[in-house]
Amino acid sequence: MDLSNLQLETPRLLLRLPRREDYEAWAAFGADEEATRFIGGTQARSPAWRSLAATLGSWHLQGFGMFSVIEKATGRWVGRIGPWQPEGWPGTEVGWSIAREAWGRGYAPEAAAASIDWAFEHLGWDEVIHTIDPVNANSKTVAAKIGSTYLRMDRLPEPHHEKPVEVWGQARAQWQARRSALP
Repeated sequence: MDLSNLQLETPRLLLRLPRREDYEAWAAFGADEEATRFIGGTQARSPAWRSLAATLGSWHLQGFGMFSVIEKATGRWVGRIGPWQPEGWPGTEVGWSIAREAWGRGYAPEAAAASIDWAFEHLGWDEVIHTIDPVNANSKTVAAKIGSTYLRMDRLPEPHHEKPVEVWGQARAQWQARRSALP
């Protein structure tokens, strides 16, 4: 797969591989206590750099990873969304993290739907999950908007193994049956 030109497009967003130019916005997102509350907490600049590099590295190691989400109207980086399955993960996930200044605009379900389409079509996945902190009502709302339902409780690998997560998701057949009604 040629990763150099990989880009997904929705009505309002571009989803592409992370780039060095995303770092300042990526680091600002990582420093936002509210935005990172349910994904491991804030990161200083150096760990944010490693996170960006690891996300890009996932693309080269696995052929998939989180996309940088770019707002078409402004060219601004507004988050990261996409297929994700680090070592020990409880399934084939499409996850989302949106910068707080872009909350409430429907970007998470719009970009997640494009990512799920891509994961089923290009990765051949049979199921997509979303690991969600039990008190994260906003992510549960996003999951429901894209047709996912609660499946089970599980745990993430270390260092987050002590906190249980809800696993939401759906099978490929369920997605295909519902897709035309989604954003």
